[in-house]
Amino acid sequence: MFCKSFFVFTWCVSAISWVGLIQSPTAIAESAGPNFVFFLVDDLGWADVGCYGSSFHETPHIDALAADGMKFTSGYAACPVCSPTRASILTGRHPVRLDITDWIPGLQAGAKDRPRFAHIDDKNELALDEVTIAEAFKSRQYQTFFAGKWHLGDKGFFPQDQGFDFNLGGHHKGSPPGGYYAPFKNPLLPDHEPGEYLTERLTQESISFLDSRDPDQPFLLYLSYYNVHHPIQPYQKRYGHYVDKSRHQFRLPMDSKAERNGFSRARQDNPAYASMVAAVDDSVGAVVQRLEELQLSENTVVIFFSDNGGLCTHKEAGPTCNLPLRGGKGWLYEGGIRVPMIVKAPGVTTANTTCDEPVWSVDFFPTMLDLASISPSPDRKIDGVTLVPLLSGASSPSRPLYWHYPHYHRSTWRPGAAVRDGDWKLIEFYENDEVELYNLKIDIGETNNRVLAEPGKTKQLRRQLIRWQQEMNAKMPVEIQSALPARSAPPSQ
Repeated sequence: MFCKSFFVFTWCVSAISWVGLIQSPTAIAESAGPNFVFFLVDDLGWADVGCYGSSFHETPHIDALAADGMKFTSGYAACPVCSPTRASILTGRHPVRLDITDWIPGLQAGAKDRPRFAHIDDKNELALDEVTIAEAFKSRQYQTFFAGKWHLGDKGFFPQDQGFDFNLGGHHKGSPPGGYYAPFKNPLLPDHEPGEYLTERLTQESISFLDSRDPDQPFLLYLSYYNVHHPIQPYQKRYGHYVDKSRHQFRLPMDSKAERNGFSRARQDNPAYASMVAAVDDSVGAVVQRLEELQLSENTVVIFFSDNGGLCTHKEAGPTCNLPLRGGKGWLYEGGIRVPMIVKAPGVTTANTTCDEPVWSVDFFPTMLDLASISPSPDRKIDGVTLVPLLSGASSPSRPLYWHYPHYHRSTWRPGAAVRDGDWKLIEFYENDEVELYNLKIDIGETNNRVLAEPGKTKQLRRQLIRWQQEMNAKMPVEIQSALPARSAPPSQ
């Protein structure tokens, strides 16, 4: 159950004002929108879910959600690491525009890594003058609840400072400070039972909110899991099952696959990690069941998403495998940015449908506003587009998607950027002045570099990427020795 004193502490008593959103109480009463439940998983890979092809992980509740709604096969995070993507979801703005392009506070490469480029400084918090989806909804008297991982700033920049009425567990840390079992050592999540499991606790708090909310007001429930982020600690209720499954399913040791300076896991066979995926699945099932019991299902939009790809590629192979996708968290290969995405919008989506159109995390903000019949301010640049036409089964014009990750990452990634336009995807690796080009329609695993075979397409996409970076005023890598920009003009060929 909720801690009453904590509720008092986290309640936002000041009205949120945003030009273009504030309406009279009468208008609000006449246009109360649907409820929203947003499930955000940390580091869950595209292939980690049963309905996306996993044969080792079992996710019956997530699979059932997909069967009731629309599954996106080309859903992307706006960054291969957490904080930038999380900021893009909340605001509908690209991480470059927000100046949050790395996890907070990021990594400074050491001398032993022999970095070519100097560290790029970006913001360590989501600015308070940004308008979040919670603030937008509060202008329509939505009740706004947040539970779990925040990782978008320290004190003064917590969820309760960004439009959420309630905040259970959201603070500046990117991983659970006390691990997944109590004591949690989380200043915004009081301990209850010794040894309780973090995901179960966040689920209980979310269900308590559903039970105790004002039934006359719509709500936004934002459940942001710490799972399946490090530390990899077994969810004991499911762990034994996967130990047995791994023992019977695999007879030979797992082989790692070399990936530049790192190694990728070549199969899903980690019982501890699988049990953590199962904990998320149990949670999704429990929340969805409670919506049904409260007769809220037919007026509640449910969204399921991951903040980046699964941790597959590292100095040593990570805990999961993203095959058929290449690479993992921290990388701009598909395994680092393509993620599971499911949307169920009653009256809009048709059950058991699939959308192959590339979409990404900046699209959630305008989509949710559209579903709630809220018009965003024309004075604020939104980089995403509403997905309501796609959710309705209509076609939508294709557009290029861009990624800018000029940082070093523990996964052994080094600075680079990427663009996907239609079936084609180009990746620039600044450290080695290399470019790779792939046709994702016929090569989802990015195994056949087409740079030499398609010089025209390579030139087009490189120019396109650079033009976008210039328009966005993206911070480019600067070489340590010369202190000059690594690249300042489009290539001549």
